[in-house]
Amino acid sequence: MIRDDVAKLVHKAIKKAQKRGDLPKFEVPEIPIERPKQVEHGDFATPVCLQLARLARMAPMRIAEIITKRLPKADYLGSVGVAKPGYINFSLSEGWLARQVDAILDVGERYGNIDLGQQLKVQVEFVSSNPTGPLHVGSGRNAVIGDALAHVLAAAGYDVQREYYVNDAGTQMRLFAETLYARYAQALDRDEPMPESGYQGAYMVEMGQRAAREHGTQFLDVEREQALEALTEVGLGYTMEVIREDLALMGVHFDRWFSERTLYEDGTFARVLTLLREGDHIVERDGAVWFTATDLGADKDEVVIRSSGAPGYFASDIAYHYDKFIRRGFDWVIDVWGADHQGHVPRMKAMMQALGLDPQRLSIIMYQLVTWRRGGEVVRLSRRTGDIVTLREVLEDVGADAVRFFLLSRAAESQMDFDLDLAKEQSSENPVYYVQYAHARICSILRLAEARGLATGQGDVTLLTHPLELAMIRRMLMLPEVIELAATSLAPHHLAPYAQELASQFHVFYRDCRVVSSDPADRELTLARMKLIRAAKTVLAKTLHLMGMTVPERM
Repeated sequence: MIRDDVAKLVHKAIKKAQKRGDLPKFEVPEIPIERPKQVEHGDFATPVCLQLARLARMAPMRIAEIITKRLPKADYLGSVGVAKPGYINFSLSEGWLARQVDAILDVGERYGNIDLGQQLKVQVEFVSSNPTGPLHVGSGRNAVIGDALAHVLAAAGYDVQREYYVNDAGTQMRLFAETLYARYAQALDRDEPMPESGYQGAYMVEMGQRAAREHGTQFLDVEREQALEALTEVGLGYTMEVIREDLALMGVHFDRWFSERTLYEDGTFARVLTLLREGDHIVERDGAVWFTATDLGADKDEVVIRSSGAPGYFASDIAYHYDKFIRRGFDWVIDVWGADHQGHVPRMKAMMQALGLDPQRLSIIMYQLVTWRRGGEVVRLSRRTGDIVTLREVLEDVGADAVRFFLLSRAAESQMDFDLDLAKEQSSENPVYYVQYAHARICSILRLAEARGLATGQGDVTLLTHPLELAMIRRMLMLPEVIELAATSLAPHHLAPYAQELASQFHVFYRDCRVVSSDPADRELTLARMKLIRAAKTVLAKTLHLMGMTVPERM
């Protein structure tokens, strides 16, 4: 990235100034490079001279003058200036900027990729909603954040695996099976009461009716426990089928669907419990087995085995992460959780220490709730179930692209409103439409050029000197920085404003600069601008792909 190259130039200039005696000897700190807020201040700036004032015992402005004098030559630099109170501003060469159009086209869809991760093995575990019903709308933000982050990390050079943790063990599955048994029996005209705290959704009635159609009375003709065991599998199959379909509608796919039950069936939990006992992280009190998380910095201990003998909720967490790190060897694990799980984070860090793992290898992204609005009013969207808002209903209402873009438009830790009317509007007011239309418009221009017999691969990019042309190139060159920022901060929401800014830059350029001219005198400029918009198309498409959105060629 040019930003990093500029930092290296400044570092070299400081070292050279020290060697020549212009600056005293001191350890050169990391060189911060910023994007100036005002265009007239250039493309990059560094405040490093302000930091060096104490070390060099000189005025920042004087240090800046010395550094600029010793800067090595670079073909990408156009001008370098000093600004109070000691900033060094850098402007990129316009000729170099124009040549980057060819560089982007040469790289193609790989443009923007960086080698930050060096193929470290990363697992992103997200959604992981209990398989006791269809995905509710709250799972949409989880899915979008996790999937976009996985795309970003892959582009940043990590070896990424996506995983869905299927919570198919424990008390919730037992209650789910009992509810399904009741609805199944009722569908066969048997008088079977609903379990206390059972799942009341209409989808359970439909599931019971389906089980009755497909299996007849066979589960009523066996012992209840045997029936519940069988219906657990039947119901799990039904819900996972729906969950997979819902996620596929969003374009979300997983490399692995991990069953919680396997942690107990293959001895993983028993092995982990032994390790914790050997490390003195287990105590027994009140008839239960506890993990002493407080010894490792957490605010409370956690039940591992209940007094009933059943594993506690945290038991699966420990065994699952042992499997991730120890058995499967992930270098880094990222879990995407709702904000209501914030209190669980300390115990997860304690768990890592107990397993002899660096807590920094586990990252947990917490996301806030979404308020859904139509016509300015908070609304419930459910038309069919009457009790929950399903993700599928929203997808069918506004489309997967709108859901993904809007849910990525704010940081995960920020609460947000989702305007359903705006998401369906086909105008520049709708950011989804605005961004995708930029790509479709470029495709339309290229089709026009092809119809006129113009070769889209030719063109002299040195003819690209108009301020709007150069502004668009500058924006395209920011993509690697956006990918790095999103990857290092685990914040894929940075993609959405970048896509809007690039689309806006193109729309303004298209408004003021004719791309395909019928005047033979403009042929060479036409060919150059066709290259420019092909590069913009490449960068827009890459950004949309990173967000998991479709890339329309016609709208």
